[in-house]
Amino acid sequence: SDEWIRQRTGIITRTRASQDVGVKDLSLTAAKEAIERSGIDLETLDAIIVSTISFPYPTPSLATLLAGELGRTDVIAYDISAACAGFAYGIGQADSLIRSGAARNVLVIGAEKLSDFVSPTDRSISFLLGDGAGAAVVGPSDVPKIGPTVWGSDGENWDTIRMTGSSIDFRDGKAEWPTLEQDGRTVFRWAVWHTAKKIREMLEQSGIGIEDIDVFVPHQANMRIIDELVKQLKLPEDVVVGRDIAETGNTSAASIPLATHRLIEEGAAQSGDVLVQFGFGAGLAYAGQVLILP
Repeated sequence: SDEWIRQRTGIITRTRASQDVGVKDLSLTAAKEAIERSGIDLETLDAIIVSTISFPYPTPSLATLLAGELGRTDVIAYDISAACAGFAYGIGQADSLIRSGAARNVLVIGAEKLSDFVSPTDRSISFLLGDGAGAAVVGPSDVPKIGPTVWGSDGENWDTIRMTGSSIDFRDGKAEWPTLEQDGRTVFRWAVWHTAKKIREMLEQSGIGIEDIDVFVPHQANMRIIDELVKQLKLPEDVVVGRDIAETGNTSAASIPLATHRLIEEGAAQSGDVLVQFGFGAGLAYAGQVLILP
């Protein structure tokens, strides 16, 4: 019921794309807005990284299709599959590309149309998921504004968030259309305890104290997880916390950029703020950074 969903997850509404809108469409809209807001010359965009688990074609990558749509040829373009940690993975890779001199500006996109991969009758995850896309342009700076990326995975628990079958199973008639499912209790415990530990490590590596944080944007998995992370980290009351999940649901790789965008648009997060972002999800993969908002 609606009341049960609100109590268990904090979700009031979920954003779902119409049937004729695909993850490519969502990505392109976000990409164009990010490029426009960044003010860069499109010719200086040297790489496109897309994090998604819902692009329905194994090849070619969504990133290469977007490069074509944007009129950019001879650019680095690839997809990554790190689920809910994917956007932070992309930011970490973009940072490395720029520091190494391999790229001047990098477009990072987190995009999902998860409604294509859920079963309405599944009570473990389907009611959580939404559709959306967020993007950011990462560029050079005289003063570093992206801290060290802390990332990794816990492959022993890979099956806690999974597909119900493979495309081969579907082809051979051994499974219906593959959909997402999860072991919610295991994911909750892992997300709270493991993530809090890794965030503390990230802060230490970045030379940032809890008192220095202005904005905290974790993956929008579940409001209860977000609230528990705030408690575990003992964040001061004046820290702005991303809670976009209440209106959009869990959008996997898109959740961090969407939540950050909302805070910026509402004026809750501003240029110069110290932002901590951390993604975690299927794999179980995790990644995060301390950023200075441009």
